[in-house]
Amino acid sequence: MAKAMRIRKDDQVVVIGGKDAGKTGRVVRTDPKKQRVYVEHLNMIKRHERPRSVQDATRGGDIGGIVEKEGPIHVSNVMLLDPKDNKPTRVGVRRDKGGKRERFAKRSGVSF
Repeated sequence: MAKAMRIRKDDQVVVIGGKDAGKTGRVVRTDPKKQRVYVEHLNMIKRHERPRSVQDATRGGDIGGIVEKEGPIHVSNVMLLDPKDNKPTRVGVRRDKGGKRERFAKRSGVSF
């Protein structure tokens, strides 16, 4: 079983390692089994895609060709941005007054 990731979809993150180090973006999707996140407009890769049926293309379907899309980034290479001062922070999990789990920024203590 994969370890739970503390980064979720629509979080603002900064890349701390790899070719896109220092860049920020929004998490588009996550892959918890592989411990990977996909960040909007970062780690762009090119893929050759086959066109789908001709009828779908006329209705705005996939046309095919060389397509650029986001590639996976390991979760250890991204850090969440603190909503208070927009700087990288570690993420903690605590219980609120109602007993529900909430994520919070270790830098400022603000919950997400």
